[in-house]
Amino acid sequence: MSCIRVRFAPSPTGPLHLGGIRTALYNYLFAKKNRGTFILRIEDTDRKRFVPNSESYILETLKWCQIEPDEGVGYGGKYFPYYQSQRGYIYRIYLNKLLEKGDAYYAFDTDQELNKKRKEYSDRGLTFSYNARVRMYLNNSLTMTKKQLSYKLNDGTSYVIRFKIKPGEKLKIQDIIRGTIMVNTDTLDDKVLLKSNGVATYHLANTIDDYLMKITHVIRGEEWIPSMPLHLLLYRSFGWIPPLFAHLPLILRDDGKGKISKRNAESLDFPIFPLRWKVPGHKTIIQGYRELGYFPEAFVNMLAFLGWNPGGKKEIFSLQELKNSFSLEKINKSGVTFNLNKANWYNKQYLNKKKEEIFSFLCTELQNRSLFYEKDYLWKVIHLTINRINFIHEIWEHSSYFFVYPSYYDPSFFDKICHQNTIDQLKLCKESLSKVQKFTSVNLRFLLKKRIYDKNIREIMQLFRLSLVGSLKGSDIFMILEILGKEESIRRIENMMKKIKEKIDNDSFC
Repeated sequence: MSCIRVRFAPSPTGPLHLGGIRTALYNYLFAKKNRGTFILRIEDTDRKRFVPNSESYILETLKWCQIEPDEGVGYGGKYFPYYQSQRGYIYRIYLNKLLEKGDAYYAFDTDQELNKKRKEYSDRGLTFSYNARVRMYLNNSLTMTKKQLSYKLNDGTSYVIRFKIKPGEKLKIQDIIRGTIMVNTDTLDDKVLLKSNGVATYHLANTIDDYLMKITHVIRGEEWIPSMPLHLLLYRSFGWIPPLFAHLPLILRDDGKGKISKRNAESLDFPIFPLRWKVPGHKTIIQGYRELGYFPEAFVNMLAFLGWNPGGKKEIFSLQELKNSFSLEKINKSGVTFNLNKANWYNKQYLNKKKEEIFSFLCTELQNRSLFYEKDYLWKVIHLTINRINFIHEIWEHSSYFFVYPSYYDPSFFDKICHQNTIDQLKLCKESLSKVQKFTSVNLRFLLKKRIYDKNIREIMQLFRLSLVGSLKGSDIFMILEILGKEESIRRIENMMKKIKEKIDNDSFC
């Protein structure tokens, strides 16, 4: 086989979502696995749907994901230009060849005429399709003499150019992921190849570009399967050998309501954009995975497994390992449901390897509050709390009680315990702690449980936790005691006793 060449060809019509960046990743991994070339091409022929800043968003997303093109927009190459909008003259040359062969024709039907046809068909319960059954009754070059056609073209009459589908043919199409797909050309319409504004459509431009840029494999989303017969017929009409095709499964919403899409980005309960996106002309900002605290390597690892699995139980793969392991044959045929919990799990696995970054983040949080602690103390806190967080920025939320007194006590529990019996129990806790000589979690667990064995141990442990942490959530209470130390733990118990007494007195006064 010749050198593998694949391309990622997004349109600048908004931000990339999970499906788009996954397509880029799979193309990139396939190229690297096979020592091939990964090309970035911008398909910007649809100017009506153009959205400012889309291209810079695409480039920044690829950079964040460490997906670096070998050739294309921003990287150069011998097949430039890599913008479809700059390749119109090329498309016209090849379009003329189709016209000369009789595989394409001019169509002068106005929008009003076509809409009228659609309504006529709809009124009869049918769907209008511009195809072999109707084209000889419509306003096109197939129903005109050469003289009539020449007159139409010379007087500036608006037209499109359509591809002429030959009816009655059964196409046998091969897809690397899905196997054999059978299509009857009677189900196809004569697609527009050149719009009335003189711009080539995606179908024509895409086919010509892939051929001229020597693309060997077209790896794209499942939504392009209906276009595959047309693209293969175009290849055949030009006399070209087509690339191999692989159509990726859809990424489905976790609520069972179909595939993810940009249109419902704001309504979903999980992010679908890699990076933050500011909606042009609006104040709306939609957060991306980067801004939410996901590591790029965790995001890429998660994305790779969203429709592909190499087999085996291993799920954590570095980018290099993904390059070494990737194959199109291991991609699922059916759609894959996105799972936010799984995405968080991936981030957590990489978080465990980034303790130095957590340490730096925690130091910054403390400095911002003019708090200073020994390095060993910070490391003890990190080692205890790291299993409770998925993101670096969560470390302060889950460890702040190690550095400052609880600012409040969980009212759902605190209000229920404001009575003298609680103060008596806290005194017992305080006395128990004061008698512990070796203040370690192992020793504390043994001695405290032994000392309060005949008491309500669950309630006592809750009081311990509330006084030390401020809530009933947190790490192992005996580890918290060990890290805080005897004096600090006793001070916090005394502080809660004081708060309870104040509330009892205030309630009595009221």
